[in-house]
Amino acid sequence: MADPIKVLLVDDHQVVRRGLRTFLEVQDDIEVVGEAADGAEGVARAEELKPDVVLMDVKMPVMDGVEALRKLRELNNPARVLVVTSFTEQRTVVPALRAGAAGYVYKDVDPDALAGAIRSVHAGHILLQPEVAGALLSQEVSNSGQGRGGSLTEREREVLGLIADGRSNREIARALVLSEKTVKTHVSNILMKLDLADRTQAALWAVRHGVTG
Repeated sequence: MADPIKVLLVDDHQVVRRGLRTFLEVQDDIEVVGEAADGAEGVARAEELKPDVVLMDVKMPVMDGVEALRKLRELNNPARVLVVTSFTEQRTVVPALRAGAAGYVYKDVDPDALAGAIRSVHAGHILLQPEVAGALLSQEVSNSGQGRGGSLTEREREVLGLIADGRSNREIARALVLSEKTVKTHVSNILMKLDLADRTQAALWAVRHGVTG
């Protein structure tokens, strides 16, 4: 049996953290390894505990979720961050996704759907709702023009198309009969050539410019 997915809870409301922990602890493949009450503590705990997935609120004291995401990226922390928020406005969610979140869910999400979301982002997928994807796309157009796509090799375009389909590196490697290490190299080259920060932006660029798997 595979090791359980290690999850860190970062939310300034103790009741929310307790509710999340209570539900997640009954999942056989998920283990809550710690909690934090603000973004700064969340960053410190993520560095200490090395979770696979961080459930991160956006609005918190001391350091909000967006800044915490930026700090984790600066530290090259490999944890996948799933934003769990009660805010539906694009101006709240979009900055978090641009800062490196793998997706987001609302705090009233069905418990089974939350567990599924954790498994999904852990597997390398990106969770975007259509209205937020649209907002991100409109912002990316001005930053990443079609011309940059001309520098991609045919193989890189294949990899990019599969990223847009939500495939993980392992799934891409299987589909293209490559090693995961080779896929990681292709992903890094794609991000560098398109001047993008992460897989989320790469997926959105691919959708915008018609690159599909």
